[in-house]
Amino acid sequence: MFKGLGNLGDMAGMMKKAQEMQGKMAQLQEDMQNITVTGESGAGLVKATCSAKGDLRALDIDPSIFNPDEKEVVEDLILAAIKDAQAKASEKAQDEMAKLTEGMGLPKDMKLPF
Repeated sequence: MFKGLGNLGDMAGMMKKAQEMQGKMAQLQEDMQNITVTGESGAGLVKATCSAKGDLRALDIDPSIFNPDEKEVVEDLILAAIKDAQAKASEKAQDEMAKLTEGMGLPKDMKLPF
């Protein structure tokens, strides 16, 4: 279709692929709001659930840890659970992006904005 146009044919193909990727990235951004991961600390006494984008969605605290004398321990467990969930969210986002870039024929470790 673009044979007599030299490099312009390649440019048209590249533009089409870029548009496809832009659409797939927009869909992935939307999907990552619905993908959730759960981090935990204190052997599961505190659980934090985040979207794959790292937005905190839920916090579950076992009532057995509510001892007024251990307030700092509880705070540390909450922070640890949130950090664990956010780390898992970041890992999940990278996994999803790797699937997208691989499917488009791009290097698996290519960093795209997220």
